[in-house]
Amino acid sequence: MHRRLLHAAIGLVFLTGTLVAVTRPDDQALDRTAQRWVERTLKALTLEQKVGQLFVPSFESTFLSTDSEEFVRLAELVGRYGVGGLHVFGGSQAVPDVLLGAGYGAVLLGDPLEAAATLNRLQARATVPLLNTGDFEAGVGFRIQGATLFPRAMAFGAAGDERLAFEAGRITAVESRAIGVHVNFAPVVDVNNNARNPVINTRSFGEDPAKVGALAAAYVRGLQAGGMLATLKHFPGHGDTDVDSHLGLPSIAHPRDRLEAVEWPPFRAGFAAGAAAVMTGHIMMPAIDPQPDTPSTLSQQAVSGVLRQEMSFDGLIYTDSMGMKAVAQMLPPGEAAVRAVKAGNDIVLHSPDDRAAIDAVKAAVGRGEIAEAQVARSAERILRAKARLGLHREKRVVLDAIADVVGSRAHAAVADEVSQRSMTLVRDERQQVPLRLPRDAKVLYLSVLDYPGWSIAAPSRVFLPELKKRWPDTTGVQISDRTTPDEMALVRVMARERDAIVVSVFVRAASASGRMDLAPNTLQLLRDLSRQTTASGAPLVAVLFGNPYVAGYLPELPAVLLTFDFYDRAERSAVKAIAGEAAIGGRLPIALPGLYPAGHGLDR
Repeated sequence: MHRRLLHAAIGLVFLTGTLVAVTRPDDQALDRTAQRWVERTLKALTLEQKVGQLFVPSFESTFLSTDSEEFVRLAELVGRYGVGGLHVFGGSQAVPDVLLGAGYGAVLLGDPLEAAATLNRLQARATVPLLNTGDFEAGVGFRIQGATLFPRAMAFGAAGDERLAFEAGRITAVESRAIGVHVNFAPVVDVNNNARNPVINTRSFGEDPAKVGALAAAYVRGLQAGGMLATLKHFPGHGDTDVDSHLGLPSIAHPRDRLEAVEWPPFRAGFAAGAAAVMTGHIMMPAIDPQPDTPSTLSQQAVSGVLRQEMSFDGLIYTDSMGMKAVAQMLPPGEAAVRAVKAGNDIVLHSPDDRAAIDAVKAAVGRGEIAEAQVARSAERILRAKARLGLHREKRVVLDAIADVVGSRAHAAVADEVSQRSMTLVRDERQQVPLRLPRDAKVLYLSVLDYPGWSIAAPSRVFLPELKKRWPDTTGVQISDRTTPDEMALVRVMARERDAIVVSVFVRAASASGRMDLAPNTLQLLRDLSRQTTASGAPLVAVLFGNPYVAGYLPELPAVLLTFDFYDRAERSAVKAIAGEAAIGGRLPIALPGLYPAGHGLDR
């Protein structure tokens, strides 16, 4: 029944007053009414209003009073400055910037009703409909609580099924449109071929350009089937960096032929699938633009030259967030925005100071530094995108309908299938997976964290209780880089008294963290337990959540299961896999240097 309901929802979105058919955004040609709307609207816009269309500020989708300073700021950007759209973030909380013992997480999830209500109120104030965006790489649930959260892209690579990628895109689109978001900043088409990439990692489908392109194209088609625009990112390719552009300016020194062979095929596959937008990345590529300290975002050679002219892309070009340090620590907001528009970007995203950025671009047009014709072309592309989505007919959503669309069990079933099929067993030297333990076995469970500060879905909150359902005499211990030597010694003693050890390793390659490893003393503990259980014969099974490359630092572990993901769904899938309740058949979408090639995986 869920499958029938799921397919019945294709092409529908809840808008004000009625349930209406969504205009498929892959229908590039506008009908006569939409075309006339674009022409009339463009003609009626002043130069200042056209410039405003080129900017997308952001807000957090937690409750905003109409009288709050934040809502007043947004209302001014929409009403006075005429911005083209708004970007929907989750939420955040203030945390103390202290040394010694700080383990607080600042990131929170937003709320679907609050996101939609805020967007509705701002749409009502907009002369031109807002084209709203979201960073929903892993589904709307990636940023918004209660919505469907899919596994990370690399899990799709491990599952290797284009049908699942299509369905994930379609479901994400249906839920996004229900809350008033029209453009997804996904899929990530970066080819992650650098094991030390601190920011892409599991956000990539894998390291094979053809497979990345095929899964990305399927996801693009799914988004479009659900009535949403897809954005390929991060052009010209962020997969082979070892610097996080949230923290600094990475550089890729590969020659053009390497870019053509590795980095760009997934972009071309996404274009062929009809992707409506591209996001430029804060990455230096001397083979494209040799000017020093020039990220591709601000490079005319990269944006207008390669993307527009050589690749003939005529869709929307968004900058990556202009608040990222790769740009923000180098240029003031106004100058950065001017350079981004001059380079050929249509839309400046998330400036640290939207008003200063808009004013600077207006001034640059006034003095002839930016041609009015270029601004008009960008404004027309933006208006055409709005018309393709039917926003000229209706721009607000029905709040009462959101609960009927967002976070359904039918949607969750698809995410569950992806998760279970992505489980990848790379090593089982003692043939101990699945675990064959009596129900009264004494199990030691280690929840191994890279570092504290997990504010969304605390690690092991599902894994541990699920393990206890199978083996009630399970003792859980959490260790991290904060664990003392005495505590480590206690774990070693406990391990000798247990029939089996299950280890979950949680390592983030998270934006702006600059970290992606376990602490040395934690690695040593796991190596010691591996030797200890080799002598005793007790089972030791390790499950890696997040960064899969951590396996390369622990070749001693006798059994390793990779999930390529985090949080509740991945934890539940992993327990089912090691308990023998679900088949294991995932394949590595990346090579583990020195251990296993891409494509490796054991079946159970």
